[in-house]
Amino acid sequence: MRYVLWGDGQSPHLLKWARALAAEGPGVFGAGFELWAASSRGFDVGFDTLVPAARRLALATKPAFEGGNLALLRELPRFARWLKKVQPAWIHAHYLTSHGTLAWLAQRLFGVRAPIVGSAWGSDILHTPERSTVQRALIRRVLAACVLTTSDSRHMAERMRVLGAREVMMFPFGLAALPAAGGAKIEHLFFANRGLEAVYDPLRVLAVFAGVHAAWPDAQLVIANDGALRAQLEREVKVLALEAAVRFVGRLEPGAQTHWYDTAQWYLSLPRSDSVSVSVLEAMAHGCIPILSALPANRELVDNGRNGIVLADGAGVDMAALVHLLGQATAVAADNRGWIAEHALFAPAVRGFLARLQQLAP
Repeated sequence: MRYVLWGDGQSPHLLKWARALAAEGPGVFGAGFELWAASSRGFDVGFDTLVPAARRLALATKPAFEGGNLALLRELPRFARWLKKVQPAWIHAHYLTSHGTLAWLAQRLFGVRAPIVGSAWGSDILHTPERSTVQRALIRRVLAACVLTTSDSRHMAERMRVLGAREVMMFPFGLAALPAAGGAKIEHLFFANRGLEAVYDPLRVLAVFAGVHAAWPDAQLVIANDGALRAQLEREVKVLALEAAVRFVGRLEPGAQTHWYDTAQWYLSLPRSDSVSVSVLEAMAHGCIPILSALPANRELVDNGRNGIVLADGAGVDMAALVHLLGQATAVAADNRGWIAEHALFAPAVRGFLARLQQLAP
């Protein structure tokens, strides 16, 4: 039973899916399950132990996932020929406005007969369809072509249904395992690790922290990751005279990131647009108290004032709310870790997803 995973093979998210499928597929479909993979770019080295080179196709393009990828479209005949040679039972496309489109075109224009399942990643559903009527019509066709789709939030799942998705399974893009409980937290330490790009609004993260620092002069902020706004953020730290309170640590290896999750009491994530973020799930699993922007997906995770804080657009943190949550930090951490254990572990979700595909198999 040949199962083709199709997306950006250099993305850690696709690698995470590959690991889960390789582990769960034989248990659901039996010993005959074979994982194949096609990538619009190349492959992360992590694929080497999961999918043999003979079962992979790398198109070596540089796609922009918002669409308009002529170089990727030029590779459609090659992609379709490979699919017809492989004869997969399923094509699983990740990010629907790029990879989902090519899977649909391979069916429509080249006679590829394998059914398509699709996984939405966020902006392919929440943003791209709003850019033009053409983009909206295209995503409708892709969703209609998918026998089954996945979403990592109820908000995005509902949007997919409005756009014509046939069947949507909703589960967070969760953790491989629940991490061990960390040790003592530093009460006034804040951690942020979203990309330093406009969509994640790191300037607002800094502004919110500046307000906290005014009330808690010993507060510290560790900013991980990198991006186009880093230089501007560093200048703003100087303008705000926060050089002694803010530390930039760049992109982190897993062990270093775990250290900050385990040490920080607070986690800041204030994007302008997002579905359920894996980083937020990780922070909650490590016992951080999340401070999030008021997006629908964030409200699915945090009940404001009970297990974290949801900030309205333009608002700063109510220090009384922080003081209250700090007094309940142990209970909040236990509550959040319990929710992650029950709802946001990836392997059981993938197992259920594959079981549904087994039911839908033509």
